[in-house]
Amino acid sequence: MSHATDSATDTFVAHRNLLFTVAYEMLGSAADAEDVLQESWLRWIKVDAEHVRDQRAYLVRITTRQSLNRLRTMKRRKEAYVGPWLPDPLLTAPDVAEDVELAESVSMGLMIVLETLAPTERAVFVLREVFDISYDEIAAAIGKSPGAVHQIARRARQHVDARRPRQVVSQSETRAALGAFQRAVETRDLQGLLDVLAPDVVLVGDGGGVKQAALRPISGAEKVVRMFFGGLAKVEGTLTGKPTMVNGNPALLVRLDGEIDGIMAIRVEDARITGLYYVRNPQKLTRLESETPLTLR
Repeated sequence: MSHATDSATDTFVAHRNLLFTVAYEMLGSAADAEDVLQESWLRWIKVDAEHVRDQRAYLVRITTRQSLNRLRTMKRRKEAYVGPWLPDPLLTAPDVAEDVELAESVSMGLMIVLETLAPTERAVFVLREVFDISYDEIAAAIGKSPGAVHQIARRARQHVDARRPRQVVSQSETRAALGAFQRAVETRDLQGLLDVLAPDVVLVGDGGGVKQAALRPISGAEKVVRMFFGGLAKVEGTLTGKPTMVNGNPALLVRLDGEIDGIMAIRVEDARITGLYYVRNPQKLTRLESETPLTLR
């Protein structure tokens, strides 16, 4: 029994980063993803692994089912959430940014689009489009026929394609836009900020009712600029921004008098910022001290 448990542990640990990535992309919450992994582990050690043909696929199946259960319960929490809900930002290693597919799949912009999908649609999209899992395996994971999964995948893909950026933006282009944004804010350069923002830019802040943030997204470059400069005028203390890598993409770690205030992530199209996402809720800033390993394999 002990030998079987040790073997199960080794297998689970070998695939842990993959399972966390699956759960995180389905949930957008690091804490909930960790809970899902714990629940998946408890189910995995009860399985007779010797009779499991593909242990990796079986573990992904367990994790998917637990994520779907958690996603449905999270819906009630999000409905009661104060203001917009943004995914947890994760400090990531350079290798995540180097994997273009992985960096795009966990980017704040795409994660926000995934929030608009129904739970089953999100599960199917993540498993099929991100992890390239077969329709048969997905069907086994979510309890539907392969034909039904194919239809759900098509519908989810159309929904996401209509809302995601038209093309993948390079890290250097994102970094350049972020640098221009930071310089304009720090120097109070009104025109410089307008130049780097797209006319239809959207600012989304997540304070969770704990930290002050706009209760609704703010649309339009002029409104966003007024929001920024008006807010900066009211800040008591010293704000600083440091470039970092969050969810595989360039972002700004913002500190107030040396303490973490939040993470600013951006979405860039045609060299201009179309989305600004500022996470201030302290409960969502727990993954910024050490890197979270993510993988598609």
